[in-house]
Amino acid sequence: MTEGAQRRLAAVLAADVAGYSRLMGEDETGTLSALRHLRTQLFAPTVSDHRGKVVKSMGDGWLVEFASVVDAVTCAIEVQEGLAVHDNIKLRVGVHLGDITREEEDIFGDGVNIASRLQEVADPGCIVISDIARRSIDSKLAAAFVDLGVQHLKNIAEPIIAYGWGMTAITASAATLSLPDKPSIAVLPFENMSGDPTQEYFSDGITEDIITALSRIRQFFVIARNTTFTYKGQAADVQAVANDLGVRYVLEGSVRKAGNRIRVTAQLIDGETGNQIWAERYDRDLEDIFAVQDEITLTVVGAIEPELSKAEIERVRTKKPDDLGAWELYHRGTAHFYRRSQKDLVEAERYFSRAINTDPNFAPAYSGSSNTHYYSAIFGYSETPNVDREAAIEKAQKAIDLDPDDPFAYAILGLVSYVKHPERAIRALERSLELNPSSALTHSALATALADIGHFDESFMHHDLAVRLGQRDPTLPQIMARRGASHYWAGEHEKAIEWMNQVVSHPNAQLWLYYALMAAPLVQLGRINEARVAARQVQELYPGITLKKVREFTFSGTKNWDHFVDDLRQAGVPEE
Repeated sequence: MTEGAQRRLAAVLAADVAGYSRLMGEDETGTLSALRHLRTQLFAPTVSDHRGKVVKSMGDGWLVEFASVVDAVTCAIEVQEGLAVHDNIKLRVGVHLGDITREEEDIFGDGVNIASRLQEVADPGCIVISDIARRSIDSKLAAAFVDLGVQHLKNIAEPIIAYGWGMTAITASAATLSLPDKPSIAVLPFENMSGDPTQEYFSDGITEDIITALSRIRQFFVIARNTTFTYKGQAADVQAVANDLGVRYVLEGSVRKAGNRIRVTAQLIDGETGNQIWAERYDRDLEDIFAVQDEITLTVVGAIEPELSKAEIERVRTKKPDDLGAWELYHRGTAHFYRRSQKDLVEAERYFSRAINTDPNFAPAYSGSSNTHYYSAIFGYSETPNVDREAAIEKAQKAIDLDPDDPFAYAILGLVSYVKHPERAIRALERSLELNPSSALTHSALATALADIGHFDESFMHHDLAVRLGQRDPTLPQIMARRGASHYWAGEHEKAIEWMNQVVSHPNAQLWLYYALMAAPLVQLGRINEARVAARQVQELYPGITLKKVREFTFSGTKNWDHFVDDLRQAGVPEE
């Protein structure tokens, strides 16, 4: 960075005139007149109204810096609406929130590069914004943008999830992911038809069990639970979902529970054609719920890949609890766990403990409890984080002892133990992927554990797979934060900050550890003032945090984490 350069986070708007060369060739005088009118009467005043600064004005485009994403996006919409009546002049606009560097009267950096590439994706008269930009605006404004899926932008290393204003459904579909080489499927949340919202956990539980069973088949590419559950409660177009997620098949259904009877319907749809491949209705006693799950899963397997070996098909028959009450308690706890508030994690642990007491041999209840202890610690909810960390490891190991073929149990063991026991964690995570190759959580955790011991090439391969499998996962901030940590350990501090900028700008990313992972690479780059700002945010989110508490939780015992603690000290986190 040259002397006098300034680096900061900013919203960047890039705009250009669609078909500029053609317009100039057809009517140079008229085009230049129209552009002058656009610039002086619409574009410049609108930018000024929204506190933007035009950094660069080319013959056919503009680069504008804003302090607020809301201002940038609102400005873009107003400009496009003002141009809607114009027959010839149409703008393509891209907006991104990212790190920029100002040198004299120009700006550079990923914020500029990505905004410019997003502008190239936009149709004439339309706007394309990045996922991080969309997450930085309110829900009403965000609702105006259609999901364009993951974009692989020219000269941008990492894929970007994008959203479009004014883009048609056809355009959005064309922008989505290519199909994997293996049979691919997304299981949408089964609809609760019981008329009782408190029974929602029941239909969710059936959906999750089917996803788990299908994920155990190595030949399948199965979209993760957290991603497909973002469609919950929506009247989703199946072909659009298949395009969005890059899968060939979609399974959807409904559950009605009345007394001791259940009715489950399911249908398998070809995502390319929209044709129904198979449909069935099951009316059974409640005690037969696990048999129904097996039937649905096996029928789907037979419809998609009839040549799978019998041994492979048998893998979908997961170990069932001895008591249905334990299954219900477990899924009630899971519903609370995914909300992640302090109160909900307490409730989740209460249900998991009751499930264990009801059926001491039900492995998923121990995995759920392990996960709850782990997140209670890292979210800063626990008064005794070290105790919770040890409890998390103990319960994850208990789940494996009870069911050595449960991929989730191995994933949780790897997640909660990789800092203290990296080799043990890697073995557990690799075993989890053998049993379930489609877990975004496992790929992300394994990537971090591999980075911790210096295997960076393999680490970033798993990071890429985690994003591909969990591209709309609500826990995406955690996936991105783990990648930021890996870049930090690799000494790629600029990249670490780029990832952490995305994380901390996420509306659901109010976690002290994210800002700690921002502070550490800033220290390494000598940007101490910025590091201290991040450290103050750490202390606001986790009042009373000290380096002693950080060590007490997990971040000690390895060279990387000891180095991390030292960087936090320099950023201003107190020792005790």
